[in-house]
Amino acid sequence: MNRIIKSIALAAIAAGLFGGPSHASRAAADACAAKLPANSQMIYAATVADVAPGVDLQDVVRSRTRSLVIGGKLSRGEAQAAAEAAGACLKQVL
Repeated sequence: MNRIIKSIALAAIAAGLFGGPSHASRAAADACAAKLPANSQMIYAATVADVAPGVDLQDVVRSRTRSLVIGGKLSRGEAQAAAEAAGACLKQVL
């Protein structure tokens, strides 16, 4: 019985440490994004909810940026630099 309780306690601790995104990391990423130019902030805002461990960040940023360009919210010429800047902050979420 005592062994089972220890196993459950260890599992709960592990879930707390590794089970979800860190709020501190998100806070740091949000603070980073607040310093970005407007176009980069737009990409960050469109992407941040989809960032999670195991997700290909480059693919997600590319997809969201492409959608913003197609939607007329971002020019094609500004997209790459803005996406790279947003990506630097988005990495902090992971």
